[in-house]
Amino acid sequence: MDNNTGFHFDLTMYVNIGFYRYPAFVVSLMLFAIILFANLAIILVVSLERTLHEPMYLFIALLSVNSLYGSTGFFPRFLLDLLSDTHLISRPACFTQIYIIYTYASYDLTILSIMAYDRYVAVCDPLHYHNKVTPKTVCRLAAFAWICPAFSIGLCVYLAVRLPLCGNKLKKVYCAIWNIAKLSCVSTSTNNVVGFLVTSITIILPLIYVLYTYFRIILVCRKNSSEFKSKVFQTCLPHTILFVSYSVSGFCDIALNRLNDESLNPLFAVILSLEFVIIPPLLNPLIYGLKLPEIQRNIFKVLSNLFSFR
Repeated sequence: MDNNTGFHFDLTMYVNIGFYRYPAFVVSLMLFAIILFANLAIILVVSLERTLHEPMYLFIALLSVNSLYGSTGFFPRFLLDLLSDTHLISRPACFTQIYIIYTYASYDLTILSIMAYDRYVAVCDPLHYHNKVTPKTVCRLAAFAWICPAFSIGLCVYLAVRLPLCGNKLKKVYCAIWNIAKLSCVSTSTNNVVGFLVTSITIILPLIYVLYTYFRIILVCRKNSSEFKSKVFQTCLPHTILFVSYSVSGFCDIALNRLNDESLNPLFAVILSLEFVIIPPLLNPLIYGLKLPEIQRNIFKVLSNLFSFR
């Protein structure tokens, strides 16, 4: 089968739910609206309040920017597919969606990693925190978090684009490199090696680093007062919840790609597939908005100012 711009992929994981597609569309649209509103609120509050112009809150705002980026790369197409009888996606649109979703996933991990570094220095070396986590360091870490995944995922997508394909059916509700590689007419050994290296750099290394930093934080907390432990717990808990939820969501998505699709309940497979692109963007603003008093207080302050202005 030729690789040309007229080629379309068929997303076959969409379950025929008949009339229930309309309630599913409404629920999905509401989720998308909540994600947009909540993450925009976090970005707005951190941008407007000078008291929140600190590394931890700037990294939280970066997470919200990334949540908006990933959600807008997934939801519009997903909402259209829910109401459509056919689920064909053009080749350029498919690879664009792959790039957005995969970079979104990588950005989340790299941002969570630099947040772990920030918490590690704040807890384990507080006297040198302002010397180590300077504005210049924050800018460099943020640039690294965005640039490194952009190039590594770009390389994976480039290799996938070059594959000659012998089919067009993707067992997925959105495009994924692994599913496309399974349609290849030729060996994908190069793609597999590069994919393994990229996975190691963008997933395994951040995972190991976050686990290491929290191990060190736990050791420090054991030697300090209960008040110190409570303060560390308050600032680190949201990051821990997000990291665990993201890891579980990512694991479910990877496992779904490797499992025998035919042995899974179709609805269960769809839920596993959607968890990866819905749960992290939804949890990020809700957890930080509820768990960090500074953000919560300033959200109410900004909203009250807006309403009083009206």
